[in-house]
Amino acid sequence: MEAVNLNRLAYFAAVVDTGSFTKAAERLAITKTVVSQQVARLEAELQTSLLLRTTRRVEPTEAGKLLYARCVMIFREAGDAVDEITRANAEPTGMLRIAAPNDYGASTIAPIAAAFIRKYPACRVELLLADTKMDLLANQIDLSIRVGWLDDSSHQARRIGSFRQFLVASPSFFATLSLNSPEDAAGQPFIANLALKEPVVWRFIQGDFDRRTVRMQQSLMS
Repeated sequence: MEAVNLNRLAYFAAVVDTGSFTKAAERLAITKTVVSQQVARLEAELQTSLLLRTTRRVEPTEAGKLLYARCVMIFREAGDAVDEITRANAEPTGMLRIAAPNDYGASTIAPIAAAFIRKYPACRVELLLADTKMDLLANQIDLSIRVGWLDDSSHQARRIGSFRQFLVASPSFFATLSLNSPEDAAGQPFIANLALKEPVVWRFIQGDFDRRTVRMQQSLMS
């Protein structure tokens, strides 16, 4: 016996339901020829006759009645499964595990998570806040939010925002400096942020065309 194409069960069931190839074709929004061909191929695959064709009506054979009864059960189970998934999607439930950097997670993600569980009380949220990257699979993390540059990864990623870097100093220290251009900052004591891709390389932009790249000399790394 050949492998049975289960898609053809829908064509067969429609013919039995309507008692006609023409009406089955109208229900399925296809041509009568396609319905007839699909049912004929199903009979060939099962090596048995499923329908008795008369001038007025199409009736199932004994084998056809047996198969149709099973088809009804299969389609009902499939419909119930689709309904369950639809209901589950309509009202989120379960645990949502989110990883994020400390500062961004505390200031931005935590309030959003609180609002989320108020809206969906059947859900729970676990925030994993750390500046180091985590293994999503090993830690069973659903969503990881990172600040910085995207590394090569097989995970799906989406940009949700942008950030800018500012060079800052205390007022008392700034008063001792004489800075006329970005290059003048290169020799000053500098605290490097190791969370950045290039902690000591700074690119300054003024307008659309004035761009300067300066390599700092770090005194402290954090």
